[in-house]
Amino acid sequence: MPKTPSGPAPTGTVPDPSRWKALVFIALAQLMVVLDATIVNIALPSAQQDLGISNGNRQWVITAYALAFGGLLLFGGRIADLWGRKRTFVVGLLGFAAASALGGAATGEAMMLGSRALQGAFGALLAPAALSLLAVMFTDGKERAKAFGIYGAIAGGGGAVGLILGGVLTEYLNWRWTFFVNIPFAVVAAAGAYFVIREPAGGRNRAPLDIPGVILSTLGLVSLVYGFTRAESDGWSDPSTIGLFVASAVLLAAFVAVEARVKSPLLPLRVMTERNRGGAYLALGLAIIAMFGLFLFLTYYLQVVKGYSPVKTGFAFLPMIAGMITGSTQIGARLMTRVAPRLLMGPGFLVAATGMLLLTGLEVDSSYTGLILPAQLLLGLGMGTAFMPAMSLSTHGVEARDAGVASAMVNTSQQVGGAIGTALLNTIAASATTAYIADHAAAATSPQARALLELQGMVEGYSAAIWWAVGILLVSATIAFTFINTGRPDAGSQPVASGGADDEVRVPVVAH
Repeated sequence: MPKTPSGPAPTGTVPDPSRWKALVFIALAQLMVVLDATIVNIALPSAQQDLGISNGNRQWVITAYALAFGGLLLFGGRIADLWGRKRTFVVGLLGFAAASALGGAATGEAMMLGSRALQGAFGALLAPAALSLLAVMFTDGKERAKAFGIYGAIAGGGGAVGLILGGVLTEYLNWRWTFFVNIPFAVVAAAGAYFVIREPAGGRNRAPLDIPGVILSTLGLVSLVYGFTRAESDGWSDPSTIGLFVASAVLLAAFVAVEARVKSPLLPLRVMTERNRGGAYLALGLAIIAMFGLFLFLTYYLQVVKGYSPVKTGFAFLPMIAGMITGSTQIGARLMTRVAPRLLMGPGFLVAATGMLLLTGLEVDSSYTGLILPAQLLLGLGMGTAFMPAMSLSTHGVEARDAGVASAMVNTSQQVGGAIGTALLNTIAASATTAYIADHAAAATSPQARALLELQGMVEGYSAAIWWAVGILLVSATIAFTFINTGRPDAGSQPVASGGADDEVRVPVVAH
């Protein structure tokens, strides 16, 4: 296709002059949401003690957020399409700030759990709004690549940053600051978005809200996420775990049946059935399973086996963050307009799998610089390189009216992947640890030998689970190579009808 001639762009296609300023506030909001997924983990023991939360209920500090966030994401994406992305984004930020203030001021268990559920609900509003704003504001291929590179680096590395920040705040201030720190993030991002972001006209989907779809998708996703949470604590064969999975399957199947029939579906099936978008959602969700499991294992390995402090543990994740930023902004963003997305995603997941493979060799006395550091660098580089085009593909060729719900599907795949990863890999690790200790218990005759055996069993469990993570990343690479067949995005753009004759949104041309 010939390049756009030089000179003034046609009316309605001029890029927003404030788009790069807007990216700062969108990225800040995304960082806050991703941080919150891990920052509270570090603070949980202190908060549990202060608020008198029982061991049986402490998981709900994490689960309440995950259930609300994962269950309401599709609804949040549809609200963004209906209300307008800027308005949804600002409301989500202000609500998240208020919920964080409530959590930081919590005086008991109920107040804490309620604040976490509210954080998840408002996060489900702002996360898809943020990604869909990027999709409609950055229309030039090269600029879009840079913007999604920055966004992908934050989405991938923010969890590790949360571990660092959580450790610093908990160790030098107190756990309440892991909540209060969200308030300046949210207020600055909301004020900036209100004054800077100008959403392109004609991109709203004003069709009536699909209430049956909202109910079925929310209950189905909540059942799925909660099922994996229960599997981790009560076992996969527990009747309540099985019941939740069966309920989830029935509810989600009913949701698909309803969406195929209603006039204005919550999740138009056209969003899911396009092979490039579907492949990106699936590959991302699987990769997140591997990533979240690794965060958990490395955190425990460094703190329990190596004796690192929370702050030192957080900083030990810096190589992974550096790798993700480099892979996303320097490799993915630079090559995205030159090569097909599958040639970034597939090799990226393979490089990440290589880093994960190194970690299967973990021992009690493994060297940080000799094993963990290079493994993290490879993992970060691979994930950063793969995440960036995957994020961009999530809104590949989508109609402007569906940008919010398409973006919500990215967050949904990540949230469900995170819940599955934590439960599945933790269960595998626990089983392998138990088996190892049982096999070697007879030889441990002294207290010192038994203590060492427990550490060895723990590390053996991590290694067994990491082997599964390697396999999962190889499946992600296979999906990227086979499902995704779009060519490289051109630096030019083409209009896509969104609302009327005068309403058009410019999206990258794709050469097939």
